[in-house]
Amino acid sequence: MLPLRDENPTHSFPVLTLGLIAANVAVFLLQLSLGLNLSVFLFGLIPAEVMQSADRIYSSRLTGLPPGTGLQNFDPAWVTVLSSMFMHGSFMHILGNMWFLWIFGNNVEDELGKGRFLLFYLLCGLGAAAAQMAVGPDSPIPMVGASGALAGVMGAYLVLFPGSRILCLTTTLVITTLHLPAWVVLGFWFVLQVLEGLIHLGPRAAMGGVAYAAHVGGFVVGWLLIRLLAPGGRRPRRRFVPRPDIIDWR
Repeated sequence: MLPLRDENPTHSFPVLTLGLIAANVAVFLLQLSLGLNLSVFLFGLIPAEVMQSADRIYSSRLTGLPPGTGLQNFDPAWVTVLSSMFMHGSFMHILGNMWFLWIFGNNVEDELGKGRFLLFYLLCGLGAAAAQMAVGPDSPIPMVGASGALAGVMGAYLVLFPGSRILCLTTTLVITTLHLPAWVVLGFWFVLQVLEGLIHLGPRAAMGGVAYAAHVGGFVVGWLLIRLLAPGGRRPRRRFVPRPDIIDWR
Protein backbone atom coordinates (compact mmCIF):
# COMPACT_ATOMS: atom_id res chain seq x y z
CA MET A 1 0.00 0.00 0.00
CA LEU A 2 1.79 3.10 -1.30
CA PRO A 3 0.41 6.56 -0.45
CA LEU A 4 0.27 8.75 -3.55
CA ARG A 5 -1.21 11.94 -2.12
CA ASP A 6 -3.55 13.19 0.56
CA GLU A 7 -6.65 15.34 0.20
CA ASN A 8 -5.71 17.71 2.98
CA PRO A 9 -5.06 21.29 1.83
CA THR A 10 -2.64 23.56 3.68
CA HIS A 11 -3.09 27.20 4.61
CA SER A 12 0.55 28.23 4.21
CA PHE A 13 3.37 27.45 1.81
CA PRO A 14 5.44 24.49 3.17
CA VAL A 15 8.78 26.30 3.15
CA LEU A 16 10.38 24.15 5.82
CA THR A 17 9.19 20.84 4.38
CA LEU A 18 10.68 21.81 1.03
CA GLY A 19 13.81 23.01 2.83
CA LEU A 20 14.24 19.66 4.58
CA ILE A 21 13.76 17.84 1.29
CA ALA A 22 16.36 20.10 -0.34
CA ALA A 23 18.78 19.54 2.55
CA ASN A 24 18.44 15.77 2.28
CA VAL A 25 18.95 15.87 -1.48
CA ALA A 26 22.00 18.14 -1.12
CA VAL A 27 23.56 15.80 1.45
CA PHE A 28 22.86 12.81 -0.79
CA LEU A 29 24.63 14.53 -3.70
CA LEU A 30 27.61 15.12 -1.41
CA GLN A 31 27.51 11.45 -0.48
CA LEU A 32 27.63 10.50 -4.15
CA SER A 33 30.65 12.73 -4.70
CA LEU A 34 32.42 11.17 -1.73
CA GLY A 35 31.16 7.63 -2.31
CA LEU A 36 28.04 6.19 -0.69
CA ASN A 37 29.80 3.46 1.29
CA LEU A 38 32.56 5.76 2.47
CA SER A 39 30.16 8.50 3.55
CA VAL A 40 27.96 6.04 5.42
CA PHE A 41 30.86 4.71 7.45
CA LEU A 42 32.26 8.19 8.06
CA PHE A 43 29.10 9.99 9.16
CA GLY A 44 26.47 7.29 9.74
CA LEU A 45 25.27 6.53 13.25
CA ILE A 46 27.07 3.49 14.64
CA PRO A 47 25.37 2.51 17.94
CA ALA A 48 28.46 0.80 19.41
CA GLU A 49 30.51 3.98 19.04
CA VAL A 50 27.88 6.32 20.46
CA MET A 51 26.83 4.07 23.35
CA GLN A 52 30.24 2.72 24.34
CA SER A 53 32.65 5.30 22.92
CA ALA A 54 34.31 2.37 21.18
CA ASP A 55 35.98 3.40 17.92
CA ARG A 56 35.67 0.82 15.16
CA ILE A 57 38.13 0.53 12.29
CA TYR A 58 36.49 -0.63 9.06
CA SER A 59 38.19 -2.46 6.24
CA SER A 60 38.63 -1.27 2.68
CA ARG A 61 36.27 -4.06 1.56
CA LEU A 62 33.37 -2.35 3.36
CA THR A 63 34.22 1.29 2.73
CA GLY A 64 35.40 1.13 -0.87
CA LEU A 65 38.80 2.63 -0.04
CA PRO A 66 42.01 1.27 -1.61
CA PRO A 67 43.25 -2.06 -0.15
CA GLY A 68 45.10 -1.73 3.12
CA THR A 69 43.28 1.46 4.10
CA GLY A 70 41.26 1.49 7.30
CA LEU A 71 38.54 3.93 8.27
CA GLN A 72 37.40 5.27 11.61
CA ASN A 73 33.97 6.81 12.16
CA PHE A 74 33.66 10.54 12.79
CA ASP A 75 34.83 11.77 16.19
CA PRO A 76 32.99 12.78 18.37
CA ALA A 77 30.57 9.99 17.60
CA TRP A 78 27.50 11.77 18.99
CA VAL A 79 27.61 14.20 16.04
CA THR A 80 26.59 11.31 13.79
CA VAL A 81 23.22 11.16 15.56
CA LEU A 82 22.41 14.36 13.68
CA SER A 83 24.38 13.82 10.47
CA SER A 84 22.83 10.39 9.90
CA MET A 85 19.34 11.95 9.82
CA PHE A 86 20.13 13.66 6.51
CA MET A 87 21.93 10.77 4.82
CA HIS A 88 20.65 7.89 2.69
CA GLY A 89 22.00 4.63 1.37
CA SER A 90 20.53 4.55 -2.14
CA PHE A 91 18.41 6.43 -4.68
CA MET A 92 15.30 4.44 -3.73
CA HIS A 93 15.96 5.10 -0.05
CA ILE A 94 15.94 8.88 -0.41
CA LEU A 95 13.16 8.88 -3.01
CA GLY A 96 10.79 6.95 -0.73
CA ASN A 97 11.57 9.04 2.34
CA MET A 98 11.24 12.37 0.58
CA TRP A 99 7.98 11.29 -1.04
CA PHE A 100 6.47 10.47 2.36
CA LEU A 101 7.88 13.69 3.85
CA TRP A 102 6.15 15.73 1.17
CA ILE A 103 2.80 13.98 1.58
CA PHE A 104 2.63 14.22 5.37
CA GLY A 105 5.11 16.94 6.33
CA ASN A 106 3.39 19.93 4.74
CA ASN A 107 0.23 19.49 6.82
CA VAL A 108 2.12 18.99 10.09
CA GLU A 109 4.22 22.06 9.31
CA ASP A 110 1.02 23.97 8.57
CA GLU A 111 -0.31 23.03 11.99
CA LEU A 112 2.87 23.66 14.00
CA GLY A 113 4.43 26.60 12.19
CA LYS A 114 7.99 26.74 10.87
CA GLY A 115 10.03 26.91 14.07
CA ARG A 116 8.11 24.32 16.05
CA PHE A 117 8.02 21.97 13.06
CA LEU A 118 11.81 22.04 12.75
CA LEU A 119 12.18 21.38 16.48
CA PHE A 120 9.59 18.61 16.25
CA TYR A 121 11.33 16.99 13.26
CA LEU A 122 14.75 16.96 14.93
CA LEU A 123 13.40 15.65 18.24
CA CYS A 124 11.62 12.81 16.43
CA GLY A 125 14.87 11.94 14.68
CA LEU A 126 16.73 11.90 17.98
CA GLY A 127 14.02 9.74 19.55
CA ALA A 128 14.21 7.31 16.64
CA ALA A 129 17.99 7.05 16.98
CA ALA A 130 17.66 6.45 20.73
CA ALA A 131 15.16 3.64 20.12
CA GLN A 132 17.45 1.93 17.62
CA MET A 133 20.46 2.20 19.93
CA ALA A 134 18.40 0.84 22.81
CA VAL A 135 17.64 -2.42 20.99
CA GLY A 136 21.14 -2.78 19.51
CA PRO A 137 23.69 -0.91 21.64
CA ASP A 138 26.53 -3.17 20.46
CA SER A 139 25.72 -2.94 16.77
CA PRO A 140 28.66 -1.99 14.49
CA ILE A 141 26.29 -1.38 11.56
CA PRO A 142 25.95 2.28 10.47
CA MET A 143 22.43 3.67 10.46
CA VAL A 144 21.40 6.42 8.02
CA GLY A 145 18.15 7.88 6.78
CA ALA A 146 15.43 10.41 7.51
CA SER A 147 12.86 7.67 8.13
CA GLY A 148 13.01 7.97 11.92
CA ALA A 149 12.14 11.69 11.86
CA LEU A 150 9.66 11.00 9.08
CA ALA A 151 7.96 8.35 11.22
CA GLY A 152 7.46 11.04 13.85
CA VAL A 153 5.79 13.24 11.24
CA MET A 154 3.49 10.34 10.37
CA GLY A 155 2.64 9.83 14.04
CA ALA A 156 1.73 13.51 14.31
CA TYR A 157 -0.38 13.34 11.17
CA LEU A 158 -2.31 10.43 12.67
CA VAL A 159 -3.15 12.51 15.75
CA LEU A 160 -4.05 15.67 13.84
CA PHE A 161 -5.82 14.31 10.77
CA PRO A 162 -6.98 10.72 11.39
CA GLY A 163 -9.87 10.95 8.94
CA SER A 164 -8.05 12.73 6.12
CA ARG A 165 -8.40 10.83 2.85
CA ILE A 166 -5.22 9.42 1.33
CA LEU A 167 -5.04 8.07 -2.19
CA CYS A 168 -3.08 4.80 -2.10
CA LEU A 169 -1.76 2.44 -4.73
CA THR A 170 -2.54 -1.17 -3.76
CA THR A 171 -1.43 -4.45 -5.31
CA THR A 172 -3.24 -6.98 -3.12
CA LEU A 173 -5.11 -8.74 -5.92
CA VAL A 174 -4.95 -6.26 -8.77
CA ILE A 175 -3.13 -2.97 -9.19
CA THR A 176 -5.61 -0.25 -8.28
CA THR A 177 -6.03 2.86 -6.17
CA LEU A 178 -8.16 3.42 -3.08
CA HIS A 179 -9.07 6.43 -0.97
CA LEU A 180 -8.49 5.44 2.64
CA PRO A 181 -8.59 7.44 5.88
CA ALA A 182 -5.21 8.29 7.37
CA TRP A 183 -5.78 6.16 10.46
CA VAL A 184 -5.99 3.04 8.28
CA VAL A 185 -2.91 3.87 6.17
CA LEU A 186 -0.70 5.03 9.03
CA GLY A 187 -2.01 2.48 11.50
CA PHE A 188 -1.25 -0.32 9.05
CA TRP A 189 2.24 1.06 8.48
CA PHE A 190 2.94 1.27 12.23
CA VAL A 191 1.70 -2.25 12.97
CA LEU A 192 3.84 -3.57 10.12
CA GLN A 193 6.93 -1.86 11.56
CA VAL A 194 6.26 -3.33 15.01
CA LEU A 195 5.83 -6.85 13.64
CA GLU A 196 8.90 -6.62 11.43
CA GLY A 197 10.88 -5.18 14.34
CA LEU A 198 9.94 -8.10 16.59
CA ILE A 199 10.96 -10.57 13.89
CA HIS A 200 14.34 -8.90 13.48
CA LEU A 201 15.19 -8.64 17.17
CA GLY A 202 18.21 -10.54 18.48
CA PRO A 203 21.05 -11.87 16.30
CA ARG A 204 19.32 -10.85 13.05
CA ALA A 205 19.51 -7.19 14.08
CA ALA A 206 23.30 -7.31 13.85
CA MET A 207 23.06 -8.19 10.17
CA GLY A 208 21.81 -4.73 9.25
CA GLY A 209 18.87 -3.87 7.03
CA VAL A 210 15.86 -1.73 7.91
CA ALA A 211 16.00 0.05 11.29
CA TYR A 212 12.52 -0.96 12.42
CA ALA A 213 13.10 0.14 16.01
CA ALA A 214 13.90 3.63 14.76
CA HIS A 215 10.64 3.68 12.81
CA VAL A 216 8.61 2.59 15.81
CA GLY A 217 10.45 4.91 18.18
CA GLY A 218 10.13 7.91 15.89
CA PHE A 219 6.41 7.27 15.35
CA VAL A 220 5.71 7.02 19.08
CA VAL A 221 7.74 10.15 19.84
CA GLY A 222 5.85 12.07 17.15
CA TRP A 223 2.50 10.74 18.36
CA LEU A 224 3.26 11.98 21.89
CA LEU A 225 5.18 15.16 21.08
CA ILE A 226 2.57 16.65 18.78
CA ARG A 227 0.21 16.85 21.76
CA LEU A 228 2.71 19.14 23.51
CA LEU A 229 3.84 21.27 20.58
CA ALA A 230 0.62 21.72 18.60
CA PRO A 231 -1.26 24.95 19.43
CA GLY A 232 -3.52 24.26 22.38
CA GLY A 233 -2.67 20.53 22.34
CA ARG A 234 -4.71 20.21 19.18
CA ARG A 235 -7.05 17.30 18.74
CA PRO A 236 -8.09 16.03 15.29
CA ARG A 237 -9.17 19.01 13.20
CA ARG A 238 -10.41 17.66 9.89
CA ARG A 239 -12.93 14.86 10.02
CA PHE A 240 -13.42 12.26 7.33
CA VAL A 241 -16.49 13.10 5.24
CA PRO A 242 -17.84 9.91 3.59
CA ARG A 243 -18.65 10.00 -0.10
CA PRO A 244 -20.47 7.37 -2.17
CA ASP A 245 -17.37 6.64 -4.24
CA ILE A 246 -15.05 6.26 -1.28
CA ILE A 247 -14.78 3.37 1.16
CA ASP A 248 -15.60 4.36 4.73
CA TRP A 249 -13.18 2.51 7.02
CA ARG A 250 -14.08 4.24 10.29
